Amino acid sequence: MVPVEAQAGNFFDLSKTVDFSKGGIGLVSRLDIPLHKQMAIELDLDEQGHSVLVLGEVQWVTPLANGLFRIGLAFKEVMQGSKSRLSGYFKEKV
Repeated sequence: MVPVEAQAGNFFDLSKTVDFSKGGIGLVSRLDIPLHKQMAIELDLDEQGHSVLVLGEVQWVTPLANGLFRIGLAFKEVMQGSKSRLSGYFKEKV
């Protein structure tokens, strides 16, 4: 699990991130999110507060046990910050 902080009542407050790449994010949620729904996602990439704001779009939703849903979001656009910062984050982790 990848820790995610969210405001109370926010979609991510009811979700757990299970994978994360430079192209998207995978979640398990109690909410059934419609396909193609778009949402802004702020990714805090380091302890210095460098973040990237991306536009994510729901690509697929799979029902799981206990009323949960596995959701895949693709990053469609970098809205704030830089693509190179996002790519650099993953190069540092290898």
